[in-house]
Amino acid sequence: MQVTTDAIRALRDQTGAGIMDCKRALEEANSDLAKAEELLRTKGVTKAASKSERTTSEGAVETYVHAGSRMGAMVEINCETDFVARTAEFKELAHNLAMQVAAMAPEYLDKEEMPAEDSRPPEEVCLLQQTFIKDPSQTIDDLLLGVKAQVGENIRVRRMARFSLGE
Repeated sequence: MQVTTDAIRALRDQTGAGIMDCKRALEEANSDLAKAEELLRTKGVTKAASKSERTTSEGAVETYVHAGSRMGAMVEINCETDFVARTAEFKELAHNLAMQVAAMAPEYLDKEEMPAEDSRPPEEVCLLQQTFIKDPSQTIDDLLLGVKAQVGENIRVRRMARFSLGE
């Protein structure tokens, strides 16, 4: 089946993948956009997983102050290069993570940080296991993997802090 440039453009707009990657995915999926998007996501997650051991020494510190200035959060998020740290995808991820920390008040980054005596579910107290507040169909870890796949670099959440008046 012939792949149209409109289909390639639409898939590229949805995923941020390269033109040739979009074309190959559409050819493999017989021009089915949903299936091609899933193929790209799978391929991107595989790429992202292979980069998980790379050093992350660049990045950004993002803050979020909730309306009324009674609550705020700060997140340090790292990537491999300053080029990626300046991209819109990375900045949006950092902002979303700061909002997540302000809204959900996680105490730990990941379940590996939880002490053995803490019996609360990791989905409540660990940032990476929490459901994303803007899209309940994915976790923060899924969101992080998606951006890793999109930018092609390893990304880590290094630390976070939440501030609230009276706490």
